[in-house]
Amino acid sequence: MVQIFHFFTILLAGLFVLAFVLMVSSAKGRRSFQLALRSLWLHKMRSFLSVLGIIIGTGAVISLMAFGEGSMQDALDDIKRLGATNIIIRATKPPEGTSTTQQRIAVYGLTYQDYDLFGTIDAVTRRVPMRMFAQEVRNMGRKHNGRLVATLPEYAEINQLDLARGRFLITEDNESMNNVAVLAADMADHLFPFEDPIGQTVKAGNYFYRVIGVLRPRMPTGGTGGSQAAEDFNDDIYIPLKTCRVRFGDTITIRRAGSFQREQVQLHQVTLTVSDIDKVRPVGNMVSDLMNERHLQKDWLVTVPLDRLEEAQRAKDRYTMLLVLIASISLVVGGIGIMNIMLATVTERTREIGVRRALGAKRKDITLQFLIEAVVQTTVGGLSGVVLGVASIYLIPFVATLVGAHLPAKMNDSSFFLSLGVAITVGIAFGWYPARRAALLDPIEALRHE
Repeated sequence: MVQIFHFFTILLAGLFVLAFVLMVSSAKGRRSFQLALRSLWLHKMRSFLSVLGIIIGTGAVISLMAFGEGSMQDALDDIKRLGATNIIIRATKPPEGTSTTQQRIAVYGLTYQDYDLFGTIDAVTRRVPMRMFAQEVRNMGRKHNGRLVATLPEYAEINQLDLARGRFLITEDNESMNNVAVLAADMADHLFPFEDPIGQTVKAGNYFYRVIGVLRPRMPTGGTGGSQAAEDFNDDIYIPLKTCRVRFGDTITIRRAGSFQREQVQLHQVTLTVSDIDKVRPVGNMVSDLMNERHLQKDWLVTVPLDRLEEAQRAKDRYTMLLVLIASISLVVGGIGIMNIMLATVTERTREIGVRRALGAKRKDITLQFLIEAVVQTTVGGLSGVVLGVASIYLIPFVATLVGAHLPAKMNDSSFFLSLGVAITVGIAFGWYPARRAALLDPIEALRHE
């Protein structure tokens, strides 16, 4: 919808510009153009005030579309972080009383058998399992409550983890069940506030782990697997999946004030990467069917980030269209201002119009002169607005950075043509009536005008 609106606006403006060039290319058209420029130059302040609305409107179209595009792109990038070709199967705890209970142990979630079964699907090119639970981590006298995440090396690529120093987990760590760990930013800061964590040891549960890497801080995003709850990655500690299973087992005890609960969850999440984006939904449906057959209770959830990405892109188009309409109001207001000035100019120059008509000027010559004046004003205003809009795209984010704010902007090339096209169209539309009114003046009455 937005692209169609842009196309027709640019096409209409292009046709008007072509017609204008053809008119000015003739000798009579050039004389009318010179008279229009001379008239505008004689009233510089009035001409400037009349085009001020066009300048502001054009600048508003460009800047609003740029900031809107930048903000929406940030949201799209956050969704793409999950991967448009990924399918996420997440363990969910069923309502109390419906989970399988063995000696007060709640058994639910994904299993290693599920994980192996996912590998039999032809379109799946990568499987990344994950297990996570709350865990207190210690370093000598310091301790920090965070989240222990047991996974494979591919987890860093899928979730776009950025290392500050050291390295992430490798295949050898998992196969050899090494006691190694990677600390997230806040976890490292709390446990090692005055020293480099690399090579040091931390204690999680009953075992010590050697720190091999530290991650950079990361902004919270939507919950793992696509839930809407905010998820903070900065308090995590990452260890190899096989190491976690050997050191902690499949059963975890969760202690709360005055009570405790034991849960048996083999895997909390499995992320599947599909070979082609067109196969994402069919594979997602296949996974759902397999899980329905294998699980007696609804203790899993399949999330397809592609759905969220496409919805966000549709929302982006609607948001952009809304911004264009809002900013175009400024252009319309500017056009009304030009129309008002042009009507006043016709009244002031009634005698001049009468003299020109008496000397042989035709009505189309008078119309062309006043129409050129209106188009020149909107064109100059549109070009000035483009400069203002581009300057604001670079200046405002820079100022926001100085005060500690983040205001993303993304240059939208079509906004230049859109704003200029609308500006010229507005000039012609609102300049036509005053031009025709001047041309329809009776020459005798015009000569008598004082």
